[in-house]
Amino acid sequence: MRGYHPPMQVYRRGDQGPAVAEIRDRLGRMGLLGGAEREDVYDESTDTAVRAFQQSRGLRVDGVVGPDTYQRLDEAHWRLGDRLLSFTAGHLYVGDDVAALQQRLLDMGFDPGRCDGIFGRETETALREFQRNVGLQADGTVGPKTLKALDRLRRTVTGGSLSERREEERLYRGGGALSGRVVVLDPGHGGDELGAVAWELSESEVAYDIATRIEGRLGPLGVATLMTRGPDACPDDEARARLANETGADLFVSLHVDAVTSPAPSGVATYFYGVSADGRSVRSAVGERLADLVQRELVARTDLVDCRTHPKGWQLLRLTRMPAIRVDVGYLTNEGDASRLRSPEFRDTVAEAVVAAVQRLHLPEERDIPTGQFRMPALTG
Repeated sequence: MRGYHPPMQVYRRGDQGPAVAEIRDRLGRMGLLGGAEREDVYDESTDTAVRAFQQSRGLRVDGVVGPDTYQRLDEAHWRLGDRLLSFTAGHLYVGDDVAALQQRLLDMGFDPGRCDGIFGRETETALREFQRNVGLQADGTVGPKTLKALDRLRRTVTGGSLSERREEERLYRGGGALSGRVVVLDPGHGGDELGAVAWELSESEVAYDIATRIEGRLGPLGVATLMTRGPDACPDDEARARLANETGADLFVSLHVDAVTSPAPSGVATYFYGVSADGRSVRSAVGERLADLVQRELVARTDLVDCRTHPKGWQLLRLTRMPAIRVDVGYLTNEGDASRLRSPEFRDTVAEAVVAAVQRLHLPEERDIPTGQFRMPALTG
């Protein structure tokens, strides 16, 4: 993706140098950080500003500038008109300028897809349609003439999210039947990347085992399932999303377990794509509904603490073009959760909860079954 140069290391409080000065400069340009005696020191005010930025972008709020936060800082400094924008396969423009373009097109009744700041094929198609409508050459490039037309014709009243309506229409095609759907299962980490490790368990092994149990239950329902990895591989987020996008999957379910330094936190949380920043709010409506169903089924069927559902702008949720969720099933650093996750019976229960949620997502309201009461015989009958 254009404009992204990941740092060679992560930066946190106490660090100093030119990279820190660049981070502080970008935070300052967004009004999150004032001047200081030393502009190249990652001090407490920088930590606070980074946390505020992470919160606004739906990132993990830890005050640390790693690859994800650095990328979003890079994206945030672009304003519409700063550069020529166009679609180039395999080398996409990404930034707040793209998000602003998408929002303006959407406000005027053109459908650029999700307003996620990624200049993909749908954005190009909407831009060309706009250019044709205003009598410009439909070259799919945001140059001076297109910018002037966008400013001149900007509307102040929006008509809702076309991308949300399209998600709904796709969900209920074929009368809402589950058979024939494609679900991508994404067990986190893999290979030499074990993820969280505690109590003689690894996140990669637990996630992969739960994914195979879900796969075994979706197959008899007529659902085609794809796994983003095998037991010995660890593709990056872009490769995982690319697999799902290129196969035209209907849903994407990423499986993880959590870990922190304290042994106290416990419970299950489910995440969906959603970001509110710079006056725009973007979220996957179907993803939010699936996250809510999965969370409720898991809480009803287990004794895991309910850590609720949350919108996040994480890269994997952002890059997938279909409704996508991430489920963090317990904390390996909590002895009670780790004991549960060690049990094959508990993993079966988790798998059945996810399958029940996927089935309920596709049922019309009048045929829905109360939370926790779906069982496999009912699903296959």
